[in-house]
Amino acid sequence: MTRSSTCPRSPPGSSRRSAPPPRCGTSACARSASSAPHKLADGGKDPQVGNVDITKVTGLGNVWDEFNVEQYIALQPDLLVSSMYVKGTLWYVPEKSKDTIEQVAPTVGVMLTGKSATEVIGTYERLAQSLGADMAGVPEAKARMEAATAKLAEFKNLKVLMVSGGADAFWIVNPPEYPDIVHLTSAGLDVVKPDKVDDGGFFQTLSWENADTYDADVILYDTRTQALKPEEMMKKPTFAKLPAVEAGQLYPWNAEAPFSYQGYADFLEGLVANLAKAKPLK
Repeated sequence: MTRSSTCPRSPPGSSRRSAPPPRCGTSACARSASSAPHKLADGGKDPQVGNVDITKVTGLGNVWDEFNVEQYIALQPDLLVSSMYVKGTLWYVPEKSKDTIEQVAPTVGVMLTGKSATEVIGTYERLAQSLGADMAGVPEAKARMEAATAKLAEFKNLKVLMVSGGADAFWIVNPPEYPDIVHLTSAGLDVVKPDKVDDGGFFQTLSWENADTYDADVILYDTRTQALKPEEMMKKPTFAKLPAVEAGQLYPWNAEAPFSYQGYADFLEGLVANLAKAKPLK
């Protein structure tokens, strides 16, 4: 079985439900396929796909709302696995074709909203075991994840702001709605919670002129392809003058870390290494 490593929370500000900025994708079992971001414009592997070998899976879609139904049917899948932000709604399965897609093979939806990463990973682990997956390497990866998680408490004196940038909007992520951020806060990290979240509860949308609404010692920015890169955000005057930015405490946030022990071990180890370089600014 191959699972997409990342899932859109459709780009913040998307008109589709008030879902988060895109996250976990959809995969079909039997002949492995993925309907989620997996290939960059230059043909390289999108970081969102984790350690999936994209040369060995069939791509059914690479952007939001793209799902090749005919190709999916031709694969004769045994099972479709997707995450869910809204109960009963499979993420990355387009509304316009979901009835057809769900008739082709059984489906499994893994709920993300309000869950911790540990809960979600545990669900995928049990699913993998039930499907007869090779679990070699899992104990080692789990130990790495637990070790990195324990280190997060060392940075509880840092106020962390998690954001995503768009051409005309600056999104402040709301911690309780995201499994990865729930994991971080449960481990002791102080992540800023926006005062006024948008409908749906996933984030607060600000103008770039108001990018200084919240104080923070560290800013973690969304690294997905649809989000602005640091050099693009630096062109926004208010953002460039933020204390954390001026102090060089602007670090990447892998908003699409695969829900696996290995995926989270990599994500958390990288985060710990960056936070170790930061210091309180007040």
